[in-house]
Amino acid sequence: MPKVKTKSGAKKRFSLTGTGKVKRKHAYKSHILTKKTTKQKRNLTHTGLVSSADMNRVKAMLQI
Repeated sequence: MPKVKTKSGAKKRFSLTGTGKVKRKHAYKSHILTKKTTKQKRNLTHTGLVSSADMNRVKAMLQI
C-alpha cells in the first residue's frame, strides 16, 4: 500500500499546536493594503485557530 500524500497547499497554510489544534493565518493581508486601516491590518497579523466545523476537513488534508 503506498503512502498517502499530504495536500501541498494545506501543508503551507496550516501548522499544529502542541495540543493538536490547527493554527491558521488570516486572509486579506497580502495586497491592496492602502485602503485598509492600520487597526485592520494589525488585527489580521495575528494567527487564529481553525474552527471546530472545519477541523475534520483540514486534518484530512494534512493526513493527521
